[in-house]
Amino acid sequence: MAEVTKKKKQEKYDLEEIKKEVSKSSKKEKEVKKKEKKKVESSKKEEKKSLWVRFRIFCHGVKSEFEKVHWTLKKDMIKYSIATFVSVLFFSVFFYLIDVLFALLQQLF
Repeated sequence: MAEVTKKKKQEKYDLEEIKKEVSKSSKKEKEVKKKEKKKVESSKKEEKKSLWVRFRIFCHGVKSEFEKVHWTLKKDMIKYSIATFVSVLFFSVFFYLIDVLFALLQQLF
């Protein structure tokens, strides 16, 4: 029975395995830090580009995003405009009538 508890203690506190895990995690942390440094360095390189080059890159990005836009058809736009106008007209009349109703109730009481 004493041998079994001794093995459990050794398995529970195996220092070699703990050291290996710590070294693995530290290696991973170092790799992550290296990647972050590379990103920072690459962003610094981009900052060193001239104003004209950065402007051309910006214009190219705008053009590519502009091509992704889905424009509605004229027929659909007219439908949406009429629907908006009708709903605004309906709600304005509705709230006007409620306002008149409350004004009448206020005069009665």
